[in-house]
Amino acid sequence: MRLVLYNMRYGTGSGFKFHLPFPFVGFFRKTTRRLDPLIQFFRSQQADVLGLVEIDSGSYRTGHRSQADLIAQKLGKRPFCRSKYNRYSWWSRLPLMRQQANACLSGGPVVYERSHFLHRGVKRLVMELELENVVIFIVHLAVGRRCRTAQLADLAQLVKGVNKPYLIAGDFNAFAGQLELRDFMQALGLASANRADAPTFPSRAPRWQLDFILHSPGIQVTHFEVARHIRYSDHLPLICDFEVQPAARAATA
Repeated sequence: MRLVLYNMRYGTGSGFKFHLPFPFVGFFRKTTRRLDPLIQFFRSQQADVLGLVEIDSGSYRTGHRSQADLIAQKLGKRPFCRSKYNRYSWWSRLPLMRQQANACLSGGPVVYERSHFLHRGVKRLVMELELENVVIFIVHLAVGRRCRTAQLADLAQLVKGVNKPYLIAGDFNAFAGQLELRDFMQALGLASANRADAPTFPSRAPRWQLDFILHSPGIQVTHFEVARHIRYSDHLPLICDFEVQPAARAATA
């Protein structure tokens, strides 16, 4: 099975020109011309599941069409897309912000799709995609370390109830890398698919490992890659092939 994780930056691009004529102005530009190259990349990977962080669910940037729906339509997948901000957040009341979302796109049968919100932080969304033999969580954690620590504690409680092998994938914003996640991973018995600790951010000269695919026992990673040549965002995509071990599969039957 193949999982591709990508923080898309809403398809707004990357590089020096992103910040001209003033910092972060690129976030407000229309994104339609960048979507086709992204779809071509996703198609080339033939992923079973796409975990997409920072996707536009239909603002003026995309001509009021959901990027998740457009990508899913082109690839023949099922879209599951939710705003990063819960309905009580004032961010969800702003026209552009409320269209900023995360998404899971799956090609096979889906048992269940759930949305959870952590107790702290602006970005609180946890997406849960349950498939026949595995559960995949997609996250985008807070920039502030103290808030991230509280979010990881919430996340640990959430995934403890899962009765299948699972993966937690997303932009953890962990500037200290796996060292920052050590206690979280040890408490749950998780391992990182990125055994070499390859950096994922920024895409043009990667220095930090912000993006992770973590997996529970019972999952064997058969291939992992950080796609260094893909620079449609300020993050790099993660490509992970894995198998659910027969004993773990039988335990969930």
